Amino acid sequence: MLFAKPLAELIAQLERLPGVGPKSAQRLAFHVLRMPTDDVRRLSEAFVKARESLQLCSQCQNVSEGEICEICSDARRDDSQICVVAEPRDIAAMERINEFKGKYHVLHGLLSPLDGIGPEQLKVRELLERLRADIQEVIVATNPTVEGDTTALYLAKLIKPLGVKVTRLAHGMPVGGELDYADSATLLSALEYRREL
Repeated sequence: MLFAKPLAELIAQLERLPGVGPKSAQRLAFHVLRMPTDDVRRLSEAFVKARESLQLCSQCQNVSEGEICEICSDARRDDSQICVVAEPRDIAAMERINEFKGKYHVLHGLLSPLDGIGPEQLKVRELLERLRADIQEVIVATNPTVEGDTTALYLAKLIKPLGVKVTRLAHGMPVGGELDYADSATLLSALEYRREL
């Protein structure tokens, strides 16, 4: 065994995080060991508090402290537009450009039949339940990847027969790019030049 059991367990738990491989997990674990005990305690408490106190907004499925998130409860937001994103972090990317004034819907993933992710695993039913007479446009802001495109086309096929305009972010987003890595100018361009599906 290379490491003492508690250290090996910490490394193993860190490796379970997305994007953290064995080397990164080791670096993080040794960093934690160098941190003052109070800082480690605050870090662990922040993990537990976030997990226990956060839930999904009953309207848009974003992460929220209450039943309804701040964006959905904001009366200044435009109720006639819904921007559909794959993950909660994509809302932060869209909000950085400070241009979209509508509301959001988080799918919590993208269609990926090879990975066993179908419409049932996503928040598609919840989106369809939100589409009522005053919704004029659904903007599909999924990543320009095979899964993002498949999801966008699937949603357009479901939504257009309801008489709701369906658009998709346009040029500006590179093919294979991800929303949370895009700069504000790129996102603004993509939002301004979105196209109907």
